[in-house]
Parts: sequence; C-alpha cells; structure tokens
Amino acid sequence: MNRATSALRPAEEQQAQHTRWWPRVRRVLTLVFFAGVATLLYSQARHIEWGEVLDVIAGLPASSIFAAAAFAALSYGIYSSYDLLGRAWTSHGLPAWKVMAVTFVSYAFNLNLGTLVGGFAFRFRLYSGFGLGNAIITRVLALSLTTNWLGYLAVAGGVFAFGVIAPPPGWEIGATALHGVGFAMVGAAVAYLVLCGASRRREWTLRGHEISLPPLRLAAMQLLLSCANWSVIAAVIFVLMPGNVAYPAVLGVLLTGALASAIAHIPAGLGVLEAVFIALLVPPLSRGEVLAALLAYRALYYLAPLLIACGAYLFLEAVAKKQRNGCDSN
Repeated sequence: MNRATSALRPAEEQQAQHTRWWPRVRRVLTLVFFAGVATLLYSQARHIEWGEVLDVIAGLPASSIFAAAAFAALSYGIYSSYDLLGRAWTSHGLPAWKVMAVTFVSYAFNLNLGTLVGGFAFRFRLYSGFGLGNAIITRVLALSLTTNWLGYLAVAGGVFAFGVIAPPPGWEIGATALHGVGFAMVGAAVAYLVLCGASRRREWTLRGHEISLPPLRLAAMQLLLSCANWSVIAAVIFVLMPGNVAYPAVLGVLLTGALASAIAHIPAGLGVLEAVFIALLVPPLSRGEVLAALLAYRALYYLAPLLIACGAYLFLEAVAKKQRNGCDSN
C-alpha cells in the first residue's frame, strides 16, 4: 500500500505544480493578447486620415450615419446566425445567445486579424470552453465558412455575369472573361444546392478530413442568409457614399474588393479594398470622396465592433469559467 502511495505521489505533485503555474501563464497570455489588439488598433489608426474622416462625418446627414450603423448591426446579426445553422445541424445543446455571441466575437476578430486567428482560433477557444468537442466545432466552423462563400458565389457571380461593373483599363481580366467567371460562380452555387438535395452519398473523406453535406433545406438557408449579409454590407458603404453612385455599383465593387482582400491575406484587407474602390469608382466619384466613405465604413464596421468584441470575449470567458467550475463542483 505504501509503495502504491509513493508511486502516485510524483503524479500528484506534477498536477499540483501544473495547477500553480497554469493560471499565471493564462494571465500572461491574456495580457499579450490584448496588447496585440491594442497594437492592431494603433497600426490601423496610423493609416487613417482622421481629419478627413471627421470632416466627412460632419458633412454627412445624421440619418446617413445612423443608417450605416444600423446596417452594420444588421450585418453582424445575420452573420452571427450562421452558427445557428451549425447548431441545428449538429444538435449540440448550447443556447442560441451563446452561439451568436461566440460568432459575433469571432467575426469581429476575423475581419481585423484574419481567418486563422478570428475565424478559427476564437471559435475553438470559446466553443471548447463551453464544452463542445473538436469534431462538432469543426463541423460548425466548416458550415459557417461554406455559408459565407456560398452567398458570395451567388451574389458576386450574378454581378459579374450581368456586367454590373466593368474592369478598368489595364486589368488582366477583361469584361468577357469576367462575365464567364460570373456564370461559373453562379453555377458552382447551384451545383452545391443540387448536391445537397440529390446526392445519395452524404459523407466523404479527403486527406483524413470528413466532409459532410447538409440537407437541402439547410443549404437553402445558408444561401439566403449569406446573400442577405453581403447585400447589407454593401448597404453600409452605399449610405456613406455621395448620391451620384448607384447601389449595384457599390455592391459589385465591394465583392471585387472582398475577393482581392482574401487573395492578398492582409488583415482587414487594409489598403486593398481602398485600391479596388478607387480603381472602379474614380470617376464618377473623386478619390477623396471614395477614401473618406471607406474610412468611415472601417470605423463603423471594423473598429467599433472590435472594441465591443473585446468586452464580449472577456464576458464569454467568465461565463465559460463559471460553467466549468459548476461542473467540477458537481
């Protein structure tokens, strides 16, 4: 009996040491994380001409500012519902408000820090803190990403196919090629719906990763939500633009800029989105009008939600910790 007790003692001591140092490491990591967020905010602020932003905001009607803020809130609400589709598909038991809060935080950090940090790391961190397993988190995340790009294929494909925007002179892709790309994108979105509705085989394994098809009804909801979200994001920018540019043009340029930002892998697409808008909307707008509207858009759609997400993240961490402590006590 004594030998067994002595054999267990090193393991118990190791666990006790882990219990002592891990909280300190977590505090350090948390401080490093928020220092990184502060650095991000500062780096973005240095590239923003705040005097011009203030001048434009001062010249904008209050109704335009409130409308842009309302559209931004609506967009975040729509995107936060993406993971509710994953909740319905996987039948996990997290309350809807927790799911939407996690998705909101992930989306805000995703826009500012990139997909790997925001889209992946934050979802895994928060969902695992609430007790979800990696397999379920992966399926929810995969469905959310598919939802986002499914709507992009449909909306952007339609915009490109029907010539809503024309590539400026000097671009490598011409108008005819852009139309072809648009029809191909719409075809890909339709093919996904057909596959979800008609395929007998529902699961595949690709390089060790399991790929599952949702039912057609869920796929249709993916398409509707994502199309709505992309359209609302364009509305945020549209109401901040001068009145001599049409909404379809703003939508088309936004979709082009979103693709360019994704390819460039620059956090927040800083500089890429502005370059695309200037290339495609100057003229009829002036460079200053386009840049000012986009700076105001970034303040409303990127920076303000990021500040809110920081507080929401701390709140969710506290809720998850309380939940874990409650489980341990039981």
